[in-house]
Amino acid sequence: MCGRFTLRTPLHQLADEFLFHPSEDLSLPPRFNIAPSQLIAGLKWDSGRKFSQFQWGLIPRWAKEPSIGYKMINCRSETIREKPSFRDAYKKRRCALFSDGYYEWQKIDGVKQPIFFHREDNKPFAFAGLWERWQQDPEQPAIESTTIITTASNHITETIHHRMPVILSSDDLDDWLDPGYPDLDHLHSLLTDPIDDNQMMTFNSTAVSTYVNNVRNTGAECIEPVARQQDLF
Repeated sequence: MCGRFTLRTPLHQLADEFLFHPSEDLSLPPRFNIAPSQLIAGLKWDSGRKFSQFQWGLIPRWAKEPSIGYKMINCRSETIREKPSFRDAYKKRRCALFSDGYYEWQKIDGVKQPIFFHREDNKPFAFAGLWERWQQDPEQPAIESTTIITTASNHITETIHHRMPVILSSDDLDDWLDPGYPDLDHLHSLLTDPIDDNQMMTFNSTAVSTYVNNVRNTGAECIEPVARQQDLF
């Protein structure tokens, strides 16, 4: 499960890294504790890579109430092609979601320790996601929502948690975003084979304060390192 992450990277740096044209009047403040139901930044496809912001928690087009999104912050890669909530979006509405670190909670002697995964160089990366456009009342603005796709952990992360978000490589980004890309089996292989150990070796896992547990805490204190529980004894 991926339920919290960071995006501290400035918009202009994201544009350079992911090759898109940002709106000149838009800026992204650094965020240290992004949580479900909040807006998250990423890319969808519109004759090329297009910057977008999505509400975190997928609301299927057929949903009667938007509250269903609270249950759909993640989508399992193994069942993405069968689940009614996700299979249509998997074919036509795929997205990439910007991050530069994410949190998982490791249970040690009954205590949950937040662990912050981030690249050694702190550069951003992109989660694989799906998006939907939901509008119940034509007089009200539509909601574009998203879910983060997860897969089985690799050897580097499995000691912390049995699931991890799917991290896209830059080489696969256009194929993943383009709704006209014909080889859905190839796209599925990107989801079920997690980022390999060699690539993941460029990531650090840092124990951080339980300050991050509260979604109302949004400052840089969320990523301040602390001693891991097993290091205290």
